[in-house]
Order: sequence, then structure tokens, then C-alpha cells
Amino acid sequence: MDLHKGRAADFQLDGVSLERRGVHALAEVDLEIGAGEAIGIVGPSGAGKTSLLNLLNGSVRPTSGRVRARGRALDELSRPELKELRAHVGFVHQDLSLIPNLRVSQNVMSGRLGHWGFLESLRQLLRPSRAHLDEVHRLLDRVGIPEKIFERVDRLSGGQQQRVAIARALFQGPAALIADEAVSSVDPARARATVDLLTRISREEGITLCMSLHNLELAREFLPRLVGLRGGRVVFDRASDEIDDDEFASLYTIEAGLDAGFPSVIDVNGTRDHDT
Repeated sequence: MDLHKGRAADFQLDGVSLERRGVHALAEVDLEIGAGEAIGIVGPSGAGKTSLLNLLNGSVRPTSGRVRARGRALDELSRPELKELRAHVGFVHQDLSLIPNLRVSQNVMSGRLGHWGFLESLRQLLRPSRAHLDEVHRLLDRVGIPEKIFERVDRLSGGQQQRVAIARALFQGPAALIADEAVSSVDPARARATVDLLTRISREEGITLCMSLHNLELAREFLPRLVGLRGGRVVFDRASDEIDDDEFASLYTIEAGLDAGFPSVIDVNGTRDHDT
């Protein structure tokens, strides 16, 4: 699986459905994401946004249909090839998934565990090389918190922790960057700065960016293409400046029977998908 640093990844979903415990998370989704493209996934809670993002890096497999990256079907990849794919797809999770009692530097360097063997991972986390520390510092400077490099993560604010998670994803040297509601827990000013940062990095590095957002204003301002999800289905997929206010409003309007066949949506772990 050729997803090495410096080359953007592309993705394709063909007729993808995902079902858990008899409930649909996604249904018959067709979607193409070009290499180096930046897109936003929008929709109400329970729309299936997190489920879709987890399909892109092979964290879950579809019930039916096929997911491809660089033209290769993920279900045809060997275990080492799938591991390589995940190592080159940076993922900023909604809960950030940081290790609170470790230093910022250690959390950032954990982004490269998929590239290192066990002994190398242990050595770098305990006694990192000067070269890797310099790289971590450069990334932290890029996200605006270079002075926090040796701070424990649990002593940082929510916005600072968010930036650590972004730096960790970038430390992977990703071909694609996925962000799942990465700005849901910060104030509006910080949210805007973060979306600006992610889209700028995508442009400057040529990295494919796919992020889910609840904030429609930010989505329209920074992301040139938006995919609207509701009830596990794609409602629209167009340039953001072609989607009018009525379409956005209808995406979030609760109407009896609108999601017929989808009484509720679950996330990929089988729990109710309230925030995806």
C-alpha cells in the first residue's frame, strides 16, 4: 500500500452500507475524495459521520459495498498493508485520545508508533532523539504551543490539548488527515482558528483532508466541498457555495418519517451515535 509521506491519498466508497445489531449507520453511500482535496462532512447527530470517517482508514469494514484507497480495496489488503494505511492516515478523534499523564512531546511522538517497532517505540518515548524532539517542537510551533513541549497533557486547556492531537497526527507524516468533530469542545474563536489551521495545512502540504463539523458557518467558509449526511445517507455532495440556506436548514430539521428505515443510527462500536 503506497501511502508514503509527501503523497496525498484518495478514497472511494462504492455502495457502502454499515449495519450493526440490525440498525443502519450508513446505507448505499457512494463517495469519491480526490488526492489533496479538502471536504467537510456535515449533518445532525446520528447521521453517520463518524462511521463514514472510520471506514476511510479501515478501522471498520462495511457490511456491503467497497472502500478503496489509492485504487486498492481495503478488504483485499493484508494485515501489514492495512497497518501501513493506518500509519499514513492521521486521525484527530472527537475525544482527542491523548494520554493525560504523559508529556506533550510523548503524546506527539506516539503518532509514529505505527511506523516504529516495539523497541524503537519504547526508546523514543523514554529517551527521544534530539532530531525527533526538534521535529516535535517545529510541529508544536506550527500549531501555536511550542512552549508546552514538556508539559503534562492533563495540565493543558481543552484548546491546547486539541492542538497536541493535531500535532500528533501531523507527526505521522500523513497522506491524509481525518478530523472527527475536532472543534466541538472549544470556544468559537478557537474553533475558527483550528479549522483555519487544518485547511491551511492541507493546502500547504497537499494532504487530503476530510473533517466532520456541526458548525455550518465554518464549514462553508473554509471547506470548498461539503457532503451532507442524514439517516446514514448522502443528502447532498456539492461545492459549499452552491448549497443554500434552505438545504442546510432541511438537513437539520426533524420531521416525522423523514428517516424512514433508519429509526436510529449507531456508531461503529454498537452504541447510539449521538455525536456523529
